[in-house]
Amino acid sequence: MKTYLGIVCLFLMSYSLQAQKFKPSGGLNYSDVNSSDDVLNGKGGWQAGLGLEFGEGKMYVEPGIFYTVKKLDLTGSSSPDLTATFPDLEGIRIPVNLGIYLAGNSESAVAWRVFGGPSVFFLTGDNEAYSDDIQSTNWGVFAGTGLNLSIVFIDMAYEWSVNDISTQFATIDFGRTNGFFAQAGLRFEL
Repeated sequence: MKTYLGIVCLFLMSYSLQAQKFKPSGGLNYSDVNSSDDVLNGKGGWQAGLGLEFGEGKMYVEPGIFYTVKKLDLTGSSSPDLTATFPDLEGIRIPVNLGIYLAGNSESAVAWRVFGGPSVFFLTGDNEAYSDDIQSTNWGVFAGTGLNLSIVFIDMAYEWSVNDISTQFATIDFGRTNGFFAQAGLRFEL
């Protein structure tokens, strides 16, 4: 996993010299788990990181890298009064936005855009409670919308996981961690 993160960091650093916008941001997320057993319930988490926007005119590509903390609660499927706090899922989330400006463009003072694309979440938290049972890589696809107001931007997106968070538990279906992401940040010209 460290090799994957190193390759991604080198990729982002090499292309940062060609990027037109540098976008540090932070925000909140809410993870919802889609499973047949309903044993994990979503809670609010957070993320902070940056994106690099490439493109001229109406279309753009924006790879990003974010430190992300997803929070969940564990509920007993056979005993509804059994609840516990599930350890935080901490890691690096790497989304790649493929977007289009519907109103304005990357140079406009006010612009509205839509985007979507693939993402990957690498679990980096060193927590013994789940290190052997939770997959260290979670793949997803997402769609969202954003608003640029001068140098400030606001993004909202929903992500659908394409793989289960665990394949180790034979009796419990932990399911997929779908999630809502909201963030705000600044756009700097490079």
